Amino acid sequence: MSAPPLLTLQDIHLSFGGPPLLAGADLFVHERDRVALIGRNGSGKSTLMKIAAGLIPMDQGDRFVQPGITVRYLEQDPDFTRFGSALEAVEDGLAEGDLKFKAQLLLEQMGLTGNEDPKRLSGGESRRVALARALAPDPDILLLDEPTNHLDLPTIDWLEETLRQNNAALVLISHDRRFLEGLTKRMVWLDRGTSRSLNRGFKAFEDWREEVLDAEEEAQHKLKKKIEAEEHWLRHGVSGRRKRNVRRLGELQSLRTERVERRARRIRDYKLNVGEGEVSGHRVILARNVTKRFGDRTIIQGFDTMIMRGDRVGLVGPNGAGKTTLLKMLTGELE
Repeated sequence: MSAPPLLTLQDIHLSFGGPPLLAGADLFVHERDRVALIGRNGSGKSTLMKIAAGLIPMDQGDRFVQPGITVRYLEQDPDFTRFGSALEAVEDGLAEGDLKFKAQLLLEQMGLTGNEDPKRLSGGESRRVALARALAPDPDILLLDEPTNHLDLPTIDWLEETLRQNNAALVLISHDRRFLEGLTKRMVWLDRGTSRSLNRGFKAFEDWREEVLDAEEEAQHKLKKKIEAEEHWLRHGVSGRRKRNVRRLGELQSLRTERVERRARRIRDYKLNVGEGEVSGHRVILARNVTKRFGDRTIIQGFDTMIMRGDRVGLVGPNGAGKTTLLKMLTGELE
């Protein structure tokens, strides 16, 4: 008999005043699990992760964590400005009995000294502090929401190898396909408020998704044929007892309602929202001699670029090199 889950979320419902975001979602995390939590943007992945971490309440459902199990959550946008140093921020996440030296060790493995001022951390540096804070206590369950965001390639490679050797159960949300493919062995797909689970890694996701959608399409086709048969009976069938006819008419109306609801859900969740942009030239951005300094520190010096409509540009560099600053200048958010 298999061991019970370390963490259980069952029949989770949640809405924020509008249509339900979660409508019966489940998540079961077993010892040394490697779970990819998958879904389109806005499907409720981060919300379900926060419920798993015990950070937000649900409208309905059950959350259970086995006694003595420790859970650590990596949020997308941590704020460490209340701490005096990066090391202090990591050590604050330790509990009594945790090994303090691991905080310093993890920071150094990610290229930090621990003396950094949290108020002056770049996006990548802040993410590394958050990772050290989550990893240092050696938790039983790690809930990681976009752990590779803002990280440079060497740090991503280090993180993947560290997590591969870690004994904690992992639940990962990430847009980094290679990262998910390298670490996950099970998938939980959030789709229209509910969840589906498959005991295979992320490499199998697209084939699985197509199988599910094809099965839905087939079910929709069968429902349509059944409605057509009932309508034919209604028009041409031999009259029977009135009570029986009324019952079949009610069933036909229920079938029609089910078909409309299925179609509405499918259109809402899978249609492409194509906006009509203004007609303009092919050149989107032209930048010449772009320079940016913060005090006596030069972040960008004499940068030139031209970006054309349809271009796909990768902006690469180590953490703290100025990638986010440059993007903000190119989009006009920063002078």
